[in-house]
Amino acid sequence: MAPIDHHHRSTTKAIQKGFKSRHASKSALRDRSKGKIEAEKGVRKTPHQQVMSKLDRRNQAKQKRLTNHSEHLKATGVFSGRDGAPRIVAIVPLCANLSSAAAVRSLNLGVDLEVEVPEEGWVRTNIERFKQKVAYIMVKRDLLAALDACRIADYVVFVLSPGEEVDAEGEHLLRAIESQGLSNCFTVVQGLDAVEPPKRRTQIATSLLSYINHFLPAIEKVFSLDSRQESANLVRSLCTTIPKGISWREQRSWMMVEDVQWQGGKSAMTDGATGEVVLTGVVRGRGLNADKLVTVGDWGDFQVDKITAAPLASKKRNGEVEMEDAEPALLQEPTADQEGLEELAPEEAVMEDASNYPMSIAPSEKKGVLLDDHHYFSDEYEDIAYGQKPKRLPKGTSKYQSAWYLDDVSDSGSDLEDAEEDEEGDFNMEGTANPADGVEGMDPNGPEPTEGAPTTYAQSEMFLDPSPEDEAEQLAEYRRTRKDEAEEDLEFPDEIELPPNVLARERLARYRGLKSLRTSHWETDEDKPHEPSEWPRLLEVKDFKGAVKKVLRETLVGGVAPGTRVNVHLKNVPLSFQHSYNPSRILSMFSLLRHEHKRTSINYSITLSSSYPVPVKSKTEFVVQCGPRRMVIKPIFSAAGNSPNDVHKFDRYLHPGRNAIASFIGPLTWGSVPALYFERVVPSDPEDVTPQSLNLVATGTSLAPSTNRVVTKRIILTGHPYKIHKKLVTVRYMFFNSEDVAWFKALQLWTKRGRSGFIRESLGTHGYFKATFDGKINPLDAVACSLYKRVWPRSSAPFQE
Repeated sequence: MAPIDHHHRSTTKAIQKGFKSRHASKSALRDRSKGKIEAEKGVRKTPHQQVMSKLDRRNQAKQKRLTNHSEHLKATGVFSGRDGAPRIVAIVPLCANLSSAAAVRSLNLGVDLEVEVPEEGWVRTNIERFKQKVAYIMVKRDLLAALDACRIADYVVFVLSPGEEVDAEGEHLLRAIESQGLSNCFTVVQGLDAVEPPKRRTQIATSLLSYINHFLPAIEKVFSLDSRQESANLVRSLCTTIPKGISWREQRSWMMVEDVQWQGGKSAMTDGATGEVVLTGVVRGRGLNADKLVTVGDWGDFQVDKITAAPLASKKRNGEVEMEDAEPALLQEPTADQEGLEELAPEEAVMEDASNYPMSIAPSEKKGVLLDDHHYFSDEYEDIAYGQKPKRLPKGTSKYQSAWYLDDVSDSGSDLEDAEEDEEGDFNMEGTANPADGVEGMDPNGPEPTEGAPTTYAQSEMFLDPSPEDEAEQLAEYRRTRKDEAEEDLEFPDEIELPPNVLARERLARYRGLKSLRTSHWETDEDKPHEPSEWPRLLEVKDFKGAVKKVLRETLVGGVAPGTRVNVHLKNVPLSFQHSYNPSRILSMFSLLRHEHKRTSINYSITLSSSYPVPVKSKTEFVVQCGPRRMVIKPIFSAAGNSPNDVHKFDRYLHPGRNAIASFIGPLTWGSVPALYFERVVPSDPEDVTPQSLNLVATGTSLAPSTNRVVTKRIILTGHPYKIHKKLVTVRYMFFNSEDVAWFKALQLWTKRGRSGFIRESLGTHGYFKATFDGKINPLDAVACSLYKRVWPRSSAPFQE
């Protein structure tokens, strides 16, 4: 065996190692020239992988603690100080045998306080143990009073009974308050110690917690007012918990009105008399700006004259109240930038006359229905539209040249063309038929809609109009008895039946055709003569999201700081409100954002309540509450969602389980604010003079307003396939005279089983016509065409109880 040469092996390894190092250095130089940086090995780059020192960890914990403390001071700073705002607590009983005043007395007893508590209204309590002020609002089982109290409350306390279930009225009250928006909420039970045997008390408390968690899952405990310890714990929570607030409320300046002073006095009360009113309260939310308008309860919107300080009277050491005779300090006055009370844009010096609106064709010259943005029958189609025989002209003959041919040139020769055949291309519409959403048309990629045969009927067949008696009998048999209107709308939406003696072109003069409901252009010039008189003067908002951000940024600067007790002097308030003002009823004041007094086309989403199973008809009167306002509206419903052309189908009924958009003309509301829809409940006894109660029907949210949103009412005319020969069908009962067939000839036809076609020619004088489809149709199918008309929203009115 040959000896191993260790020197040769080591020399070879050294040569290979040197080659690799030279190759690695060249590779590193090449990567560096390309801008690549070699990662350092063994060094942790990410901060979470680095091991912090003890000093760094201690400093980081200190920074977090200081940040949390500053946020806590910012959230609770409005409640600190001698003139700080009291924590507003609304006490809402859900059962008939409960008393909100008794609940407040139990809470005060838990912290060893004896304060006189009225049965209705509010009371201020100074809790020395926690160095806080609490304003309890005692609410009776009245819907509007409960909504007003909970709208401005920092905390809502629901009172339950251990022996009586929550009835329909209490549950209705709970659902309305929940839909309006809640801040921190608690639940208490009154009279639990009276339950025997004692072992049942725990079961009842557990059952009540399960019930309230069905509506408010965040509640963790039901406090017993019979226990002083649990009452003290609840008061501790009310005094130390930071209220989470309501987003739309915290974006505005608001206050609970503690006192109302009528400067004019009752002697000046006459019809239409106005005067100055002073509202006293503590500013909450954002800073109160004198340049902004304010809305007070259901009184309306007013301008601010000035804002003065209203500190509470201080006490001396001997207990006497120190009276201040000095004039209250002026905090803010309106500037030249103060908003006005104008709801609409000013009228132009010269108003456009309706006859000056640019239209595609003058009304007197229209020969057919408008399809998208074009009237297909102009002067050269007048003879065709009214059933006269078309001329046969040489190919390439222009409109000007055709006027010199008084009759057909010749019946022989291949150089002639039929004017009707030349214009078939105008009737071949693009798009795909979809009767479900109202998008009608013919598929350009599908089969040819017509056949090449010169005739589609046997030569011996001749059409004869039936006698009036036979036609009336057949029509009555065809139109079977329908269900009620709401059920018919659900099963046959938008379908109408024209009486035989009604001219369709006059009855449906404002209707037009659309190739596609989602993509076709809507000619708005045709609608201007029919728009409401106030429509051109409404506020237009182009970029809603950008405008909301800009308006909310304005509220961050200026104004009287939150937590300040002020007197707000209002101008031109009707003195007649003194009769309706009830001191025991909570009154609130909200500052409006910029432009929120102006009117525009408002859109709210709407969803029917699960407890309201009846369909609601469009333009039904509702009382809607959105944020600080209540209005009486008659909205029109339309399909929800977005479309490229901003055209949306009008819904005659809103059925349970469906969503829609409610549109009306009213004051603007910035942001997404909850909306509640109520209906007035009329007493069954006509002699009953009690006020009408309200029933919660639906809920929703405010959406972006738009005057460009087109709501179209769709109607569907249906006909019966009388005779079928391959793709050519004779249709009846859609129209009842040949002139109507000629007027609506440009419309596309569709069937409920998915076929599409168009009218070819009229037959007789009773409205029968031939139609060509893209395939053979079933004898049990129904032929239909869709027509559209713009529907305008209606104006809202202020709500008055």
